[in-house]
Amino acid sequence: MNRMYEDKWITGFNMQAVEVEEDIDIDIDVLLEDEIDEDWGNGSMAELIVYNDDVNTFDWVIQCLEEILNHSVQQAEQLSLMIHFKGKATVKTASKRLLRPKKDALVDRGLSAVIEGGEDE
Repeated sequence: MNRMYEDKWITGFNMQAVEVEEDIDIDIDVLLEDEIDEDWGNGSMAELIVYNDDVNTFDWVIQCLEEILNHSVQQAEQLSLMIHFKGKATVKTASKRLLRPKKDALVDRGLSAVIEGGEDE
């Protein structure tokens, strides 16, 4: 499967054989399928950020993003690439109240995740 982003091709979207041309900008808008929570627009939105590590495999990170955050396979794959190449990625935006249990579940599975921004409730 080939996809074109900003005039660059990303080939082979499975994690076993991902080819990325040099100089590709990994800032791809991947959160199009992300659900916007009911409290959007109240100014208290926070970001759930997952950091890259040398322990977890692509497959494990993808599985965690699918099961905990209900991301599609494609969205989870794209986010795992961003985490790997950029060192971190925002995987969900919502209120801190909604993000806390998701962050805890990711951390319980061995991922490095934090919540940034938003107001405490």
